[in-house]
Amino acid sequence: MEVSVRLFAGLKQRAGSDRVRVDLPDPATVADLLRAMDLPERSCVVAVNREYAAADRPIAPGDEVALIPPVSGGAEGPHVAVVDRAIDVGALMAAVRDPRAGAVVVFEGVTREVDALEYEAYVEMAVPLMRAIALEEQTRHGLCAVAVEHRVGSVARSEASVVIAVSAPHRGEAFAGGRAMIDRIKAEVPVFKREEGVWVQGTLPHQTVSHETS
Repeated sequence: MEVSVRLFAGLKQRAGSDRVRVDLPDPATVADLLRAMDLPERSCVVAVNREYAAADRPIAPGDEVALIPPVSGGAEGPHVAVVDRAIDVGALMAAVRDPRAGAVVVFEGVTREVDALEYEAYVEMAVPLMRAIALEEQTRHGLCAVAVEHRVGSVARSEASVVIAVSAPHRGEAFAGGRAMIDRIKAEVPVFKREEGVWVQGTLPHQTVSHETS
């Protein structure tokens, strides 16, 4: 069977396309895909239907398949978005204010040293993953409210590429919850960074989110 595979960041750049078509046996697994593409061990991970997939995960005709290189993160619940505009920090702070909260903590990750950084995301997977992370850490740390936005496109020096706002009854929970969220977003969410024309190599994403992300 023939499978269409989405590519991002350096993988897309090397292939000269955001998709490649790969012939696989029927039935096939993620391991079959990696062998067919002759990829170096631990150079990327595979997502099937917007979930990180183990080597024995079956691949069926019609599945949405993506290769994830190392990452640089209206319904009720946390506000989560990937945006292509400047992030309104004040709006995120306002979104987490709560009568139960005695502390509001905001983290901004900003461009430094270079004129601009370029960000790309697997948006359809990144948003549900960020929401799952936000829900898990909100529960774990007893946070009142959470708001997260990550930019894509060009982010100029001193502008924010990611903003996390949290509120909690006390400052300890607010600081711990915000720190946990940014650490997990950078480790798990398929967002990629290019600096001066070169895709920044970070680490392969961890597969720790337990909530449904579809």
